[in-house]
Amino acid sequence: MAGRVVCFGELLLRLGAPGRQLLLQSPQLEVHVGGAEANVAVSLAKLGHDAAMVGAVADNALGEAALGELRRHGVDTRGVQKADGRMGLYFLTPGAGQRPSEVLYDRAASAFVVAGGGEHDWPALLRGAGWLHVSGVTPALGRNTADATLAAMRAARAAGAKVSFDGNFRPKLWQAWAGDAAGILRGLFAEADLAFANERDIEIVLGRRFGQGDAKQRFRAAAEAAFAAFPNLRRMAATVRGQVNVDHHVLSALDASRDGAGHETPRHEVGPIVDRIGTGDAFAAGVLHGVLAGMDDGAGLEFGLAAACLKHSVPGDFSPLGEADIRAYAAGEGFGVRR
Repeated sequence: MAGRVVCFGELLLRLGAPGRQLLLQSPQLEVHVGGAEANVAVSLAKLGHDAAMVGAVADNALGEAALGELRRHGVDTRGVQKADGRMGLYFLTPGAGQRPSEVLYDRAASAFVVAGGGEHDWPALLRGAGWLHVSGVTPALGRNTADATLAAMRAARAAGAKVSFDGNFRPKLWQAWAGDAAGILRGLFAEADLAFANERDIEIVLGRRFGQGDAKQRFRAAAEAAFAAFPNLRRMAATVRGQVNVDHHVLSALDASRDGAGHETPRHEVGPIVDRIGTGDAFAAGVLHGVLAGMDDGAGLEFGLAAACLKHSVPGDFSPLGEADIRAYAAGEGFGVRR
């Protein structure tokens, strides 16, 4: 395994109602550190990789605590600047039974947004990096962070690093500033080598529908359209999720490559679910781990799905699980107590 992975995005504090309560049903909130790109960085560090976070946090005790949590998991935070302003927050009402979870964002004018993600010496930060990972959450925060994301991706390509991009479409964030989601995301997909996206993401970006057939057929059609539209794109991967209720999901994964190859995993029954947040990021990190570890695409896709499935059992945004845990789950080693 070789190559540093640099992740660019906003560190957040998650304030969640305890247990299965509604938000402020009781005067308590549980705090977790998170953020899409930070979740990937933590997972990669736990999987044995040199993972670094780049961005900006509030220059106060909250920002320092968030950085400390990343360092505790082995992530290099030297590329995260401290800036004037507030920490970005989000509030989580966890779902139960037939009631879905709900997220309330409180990220406007955060230190990260005001600083435009920070001013970074990208050639220095990317020295020795094999990959840059970014997501569609950061450009959804405003024009300055959208520009910063594109600049980071272009700097990575200029430095010889590959670019991993998770579409992560967040309509609430785009609507808050009437951002041109399709136009901005189209420019970002154009810089990606590996995209974590499904047909809905590509529909938004290309302005066309992929309504034919089942989930696999829709994904394949969207991938073909994406490869035609974005010459740098080499591979696209996504999970397919079926939901019986909040506590019982069925997951599988698909990928497609520019050369026409594609893979599909078996379906996994997941439940009861402890925490769904961060599962897509665990999938992205698992697939990237497969690439960095030299797995073939099919094996890497199965590892990524196993990482995503197992994350449903862990509270919080981060997945602190190592390779042995994920491989044991993927191998079906059972649920007996390990002694």
